[in-house]
Amino acid sequence: MATYSPAEAAAISGFSLDTLRYYEREGILPRVARTAGGHRVFSEADLGTLGFLKCLRETGMPIERLRRYGELCQDEDTIPDRIALLEEHATAVRRELEELLAQQARLDEKLDWYRGELGRRSTGASPAGSPVPNIA
Repeated sequence: MATYSPAEAAAISGFSLDTLRYYEREGILPRVARTAGGHRVFSEADLGTLGFLKCLRETGMPIERLRRYGELCQDEDTIPDRIALLEEHATAVRRELEELLAQQARLDEKLDWYRGELGRRSTGASPAGSPVPNIA
């Protein structure tokens, strides 16, 4: 079984050492195994958990919800609660993605207008009939 030092786990997961300690202390990350000397050693399973926590964090899950997820993961009988929490988060991510895609469409429209305007100006074409953008 491969194990990783805290520094290696931080490098692989993308979390800082402070964040790893915080997540463990707050119960977001289950207790990490320790060597006889008391040093933390991370397993492949720990790295998998960290990868999923990174996903949750990068998709905007607040710390208090991460903490709740960590608590739920400590009890095998909480799978329905975990599903509910993750479904709620997935719905929020979907909604945010839809909003971002709508904003990207607006940006693309503005870019198309500016590129068209630049093309008209470089060919000397009249801007007549071209819609005027509502902002510069």
